[in-house]
Amino acid sequence: MTSVDDRESDEARIVRAVLRMARRLRRPASDGEVTGSGLALLASLHRQGPMSAVTLARGEGLQPQSLSRLLVRLEDAALIERPTDPADRRRQLIALTDGGATALHRAIARRRQWLADAMSSQLNDADRRTLLAASDVMLRLAGETQEDDHE
Repeated sequence: MTSVDDRESDEARIVRAVLRMARRLRRPASDGEVTGSGLALLASLHRQGPMSAVTLARGEGLQPQSLSRLLVRLEDAALIERPTDPADRRRQLIALTDGGATALHRAIARRRQWLADAMSSQLNDADRRTLLAASDVMLRLAGETQEDDHE
């Protein structure tokens, strides 16, 4: 039987591993690639389509001021645009541009390639199966379902 201290230790180890892997996967390429919140925002727009700034901020867990600064950077880089909402011409939507979709796909491909290379060089077949099984469990814990879009 696992004591409370052991469970907390297991949980701390899992959190540490997930955070370190996420930090490694968020690391930008040297070519000015979009990172962190910008990449998450582009991914949300790709999955869900154009949306209002309020909806986007809520979905990304960002404060309006933080979102505003991020949107300016992404718009200046031509990764998003802000068309008028056809349902309410007083409001703007945030939409992914073709350049934004390309940047998102490039960033995801680079991260997948890094992971494939790391797995190939550092893991044996049993480790790979264990990691894949753990990813399924982690996605279930995170509330994702089979129908969710995969990045």
